[in-house]
Amino acid sequence: MQTFRTPADAAEARAIQDALRARVVLDEPGPQPGTGRATGVDVAYDDERDVVVAAAVVLDAATLEVVAETTAVGRVTFPYVPGLLAFREIPTVLAALEALPVDPGLVVCDGYGRAHPRRLGLASHLGVLTGLPVIGVAKNPFTFTYEQPGPRRGDSSPLLDGDEEVGRALRTQDGTKPVYVSVGHRTDLDNACAHTLLLARDFRQPETTRRADALCRQVLREATA
Repeated sequence: MQTFRTPADAAEARAIQDALRARVVLDEPGPQPGTGRATGVDVAYDDERDVVVAAAVVLDAATLEVVAETTAVGRVTFPYVPGLLAFREIPTVLAALEALPVDPGLVVCDGYGRAHPRRLGLASHLGVLTGLPVIGVAKNPFTFTYEQPGPRRGDSSPLLDGDEEVGRALRTQDGTKPVYVSVGHRTDLDNACAHTLLLARDFRQPETTRRADALCRQVLREATA
């Protein structure tokens, strides 16, 4: 795992993104869906106190049972700038991942990978720094366009930046809003969507994300009480 360096300003952050983008691995299919482990990572903030909490929750990819979970509490060290959110989150996310007692397997971020204006969202950034296979599953499509996928679970449509497919809008439950899946690192898009469907067995969001979100919110409440 590589050391994270906090940039001095937005210009340096964009330069770091440009350098890391060239190191994203896009020619590996990734782990077989439904096998091994899948780890959700998410963060919660208290902006008034400049506190950020990250959670990493490891699930058995076949049963969705919890294998391990960790949290890390840190300080917000970079301002909110659209497109540079990873610089606020990654230091604490890395700390939570490093504390895991088991290999995380596939990492699932509540955010973007290639579906990012500079093609380096949190999922790609995290993948390059850790060397792990990572995908992004976001609740909103950011700045990209797409046609509504069909109404049934598993229906999808391309998430487009002009003519380039940067991800997919994927319906994980019948009649619900889609989620937005993109490759982070060391996976392909078909595989990322297959993982997402298996992890979102009962709800719109993958179980990895649901559990990590609940855990980091709980710890943030305790840390700021």
